[in-house]
Amino acid sequence: MNVKTKLNLAVCQMTSSDDEQKNFSQINDLLSKENEHFDLICFPENSLYMRIQEGEKIQGLELSNPVFAQASELAIQKKSALHFGSLPLRIDGHLRNASVFVTADGKIKPSYYKIHLFDIDLEGQAPVRESDIYTHGEEPKILEVEGWHIGQTICYDLRFSELFSYYAQHSVEMILVPASFLVKTGHAHWEVLLRARAIESQAYVIAAAQAGTHTGKKTGSRETYGHSLIIDPWGQILKEAKTMGPELLKYELELNRVQAVRKQIPMRQHRRMVQMKR
Repeated sequence: MNVKTKLNLAVCQMTSSDDEQKNFSQINDLLSKENEHFDLICFPENSLYMRIQEGEKIQGLELSNPVFAQASELAIQKKSALHFGSLPLRIDGHLRNASVFVTADGKIKPSYYKIHLFDIDLEGQAPVRESDIYTHGEEPKILEVEGWHIGQTICYDLRFSELFSYYAQHSVEMILVPASFLVKTGHAHWEVLLRARAIESQAYVIAAAQAGTHTGKKTGSRETYGHSLIIDPWGQILKEAKTMGPELLKYELELNRVQAVRKQIPMRQHRRMVQMKR
């Protein structure tokens, strides 16, 4: 496949809820005024469904859900590949925090299962236990769009550099980090971790985020940090969301930027995977 030297990208920041049709309407609203063609459109973690109340049971979505037929139609209409950063996907009897990829001709497939599940106890906040709901993913997954190789992660994966090291060793040009970051950890760690991952991987890092106040169909609300980012292989922020709600970022990524950074600092040739002695 021929590699496009420039890839036109859109990143959709969202404020999702536990209503998949309402979430898809938000996606349509974000894209409806865009006549520009995008090679790839990225959405955040929990893009089509977000659990609002911690502990509430999640039924999960199956690929037969009508929302996926709508996603396929959207991809065909826009002639764009779509990456739904994550959603609760029920497949083979397991509930997964899964990325779903839709090709520009409407074909749908699960493309990555979240490896590192978010089980944490932040001071002053209720515990969060993703492992009570989801089955862990087991391996990294690389997508290809217009000849670009794209590593996939989801949110909490950002904290585990070995996953990004795998993608760096496989010379991906871009890594996706769809997220639903808590406000407290977002303030402390979001930007610094994303920039570090871009620098050490020498790849574009694309972080579509959830933002603002999320309210449920019945009751409850939660807050997410937002600040969706597009970062280049040198660690430079190219675009950042300015609002705490739905917002579309767009940027034309250049392949020669990846090549220039890797030529200046040839980390791949220098990398030594040593075993540390105890």
